[in-house]
Amino acid sequence: MPKKRPIAMVLAGALCLVTTACAGSSTETANNKASAPDAESGYPVTIENCGRTETFTKAPGRVVVMNGASVAEVSTLLALGLGDRIVANQQTYGMSEVPGRAKAIKALPTGDIELNDAYDIPREAMLGLRPDLVLSTTSYGFDEKNGFTTRDQLGDVKANSYVSPQGCDQDTSKMTVADSYTLLRDLGKIFNVSDRAEKLIADSEKSIAEVSAKTRGEKKPRVMVLFANMAMGGNDFSSVVAKGIYNDILAKAGGANAFASASRTSFADLSKEKVAATDVDALVVISYNAPDPTAYAEQLLKEFPQWPAAENNTYTVLSDSIYLGPSNDLAVDKVARMLHPDAF
Repeated sequence: MPKKRPIAMVLAGALCLVTTACAGSSTETANNKASAPDAESGYPVTIENCGRTETFTKAPGRVVVMNGASVAEVSTLLALGLGDRIVANQQTYGMSEVPGRAKAIKALPTGDIELNDAYDIPREAMLGLRPDLVLSTTSYGFDEKNGFTTRDQLGDVKANSYVSPQGCDQDTSKMTVADSYTLLRDLGKIFNVSDRAEKLIADSEKSIAEVSAKTRGEKKPRVMVLFANMAMGGNDFSSVVAKGIYNDILAKAGGANAFASASRTSFADLSKEKVAATDVDALVVISYNAPDPTAYAEQLLKEFPQWPAAENNTYTVLSDSIYLGPSNDLAVDKVARMLHPDAF
């Protein structure tokens, strides 16, 4: 097995843009900028979020995006054409299914923050950024015992805060593509660009429906989904997906998770023997800043030649589209084409 790359926190769901040639739910507004609304007549806007009521009197203009081992929030802002509202972004990714997105994210300001041991923004640095909105993938990003600014403390300085769908209790095992649409809708309301959000959602729904129709009635191959070169537990395979949005994407693409019953949480921590004893028809490797996810996938197929996936060389590599975020339709399409090539 390739050397594993440890992470300092559990992946959130998580774990999701500058060209105008991309269509549907993955299109970015040119230059990642949205012109300010002609009027603020859409305010105040109230959002119920994790038991809190957040009221916005105007569109936020100083947005901070916390890390959270995700790109859902920053990608959604870019998809809505709101990149110019970000004063500090800590979400990064090495690749994307959307042309230009990784480059657009890399170009965003970081606030020149010295991150804490959790690779995120500590309390004093956060307050120094003078945000009017802070986005976090889960409530972990507002946990005082981890050195973060609480939502109450942000409220004291007139800053709103938002935790993404399914992130309130830090359990993303029930996350679905519908949660990506909720994130789009909520940010659309907050920034008074609901028309853009609804267009992205409608295009995504249409694309996914068309793909699902092509694979309906076909046998559902058993798919192993895991992160490349990542250690999240004590066994050889500790970053294997068991539940969450990944399974919804597999189902919409005409597949099923081979390890769905291996854990009650989003990820399973499996021995090499358990993996070897499971029939795997196809492999999906998720790259989270991995240097060579394709090589990792090919090495896995060599390591388990008894898999049908190895016999047929059936694998694909995905990145941000399989996370919570605005581009789940791209993941559905790519997985479906891998599992059911004759349908396309």
